[in-house]
Amino acid sequence: MAPDVSAAADTAASDPYFTDVHELFRAQVRRFVETEIKPQAAAWEEAGFVPREILRRMGELGFLGIRYPEVYGGSAMDTLATAVLAEELGRSTFGGFAITVLVHTDMASPHLANAGSPAQQARWMPGIIAGSVITAVAVTEPDAGSDVAGIRTRATREGDSYVLNGSKMYITNGVHADLVFVAAKTDPAAKGSRGISIFAVERGTPGFTVGRALKKHGWLSSDTAELIFQDCRVAAADRLGEENRGFYAIMRNFQNERIVLGAQAMGEAQAMLALTLDWVRGRKAFGATLWDMQVIRHRLAMLSAEIEAARRLVYHAAWLDTKGRDCVREVSQAKALCGELVNRVAYACQQFHGGMGYLRESTIERMVRDARVQAIGGGATEVMLEEVAKRLYV
Repeated sequence: MAPDVSAAADTAASDPYFTDVHELFRAQVRRFVETEIKPQAAAWEEAGFVPREILRRMGELGFLGIRYPEVYGGSAMDTLATAVLAEELGRSTFGGFAITVLVHTDMASPHLANAGSPAQQARWMPGIIAGSVITAVAVTEPDAGSDVAGIRTRATREGDSYVLNGSKMYITNGVHADLVFVAAKTDPAAKGSRGISIFAVERGTPGFTVGRALKKHGWLSSDTAELIFQDCRVAAADRLGEENRGFYAIMRNFQNERIVLGAQAMGEAQAMLALTLDWVRGRKAFGATLWDMQVIRHRLAMLSAEIEAARRLVYHAAWLDTKGRDCVREVSQAKALCGELVNRVAYACQQFHGGMGYLRESTIERMVRDARVQAIGGGATEVMLEEVAKRLYV
């Protein structure tokens, strides 16, 4: 079921980057988060994963297929819609929930959409959009993250199959995923980024196991795993795209992934700022509220300006991607800026919450922990800045 975006809003879109359809979609997601996520997501933090029925519900509402063809149940929207989804999920205040969804919609399943054959897409895409088939992407290894060329997992051709051997680390959705897109070396003699292929590996395939669920600093409701492949036989028909061309497929989706993470981070920053504004207006110290202290008002005002500026950069990068333009510089700038900014916002907001901000029962404490990874995952700040530096004088 596609999102209910058939009718335009009566008033003009509130932002020049977005249409009325985008704004209607934003309102739908925000309403869903308020009514079906916030009241129960604290329990998911304790459980360590998002219940499958929630993901199926999101599938029913059309949230999991906004970028995919209507023939499979999607709504064929654009990169700006993705930014809307990521920002609103970030505003939920539960980063683990948000990333569970966003890895499925914008980091894992795009490999099938971009490189899968018509037969592969017909096999898996309807379930992915419906939320009955949850996906993960397994590229990162202990010694290979942003440096994709350094992966060591091997896939050896044997007749009509490949045999996978190796391990993957820090895999979001890795514990409970039904379908994992695995990057492996198919030509070990190839240098650098060449010789990598991507395989669709279903849960339960012999030789594919979850080595261990990983305990994390934040994103507690996101299940994260080490995956092990030991003589795991995968049909050659389950390879995505051409043999030895997987690196380019991974690079192709990096821009979308980084837009998503930037938008999610800015959704989180907005939520933290709103929480803190409410807190300082009510919290009294030295005979007045914290809001009455100019230094606090000005600090929050400046953060609000920075958040708004960073949001605009994310929107602009998403708009460029929607138009098919080269936007590696802008996307890298947005990812670097938003990953660092959300952490500065988190520090200030926790500081202004005082002792309450250090208690596990407070929303801001959870958000501070969740924010830290935004400067690491999807391309660390240092990697992003190097991408920007390469393009400063081009």
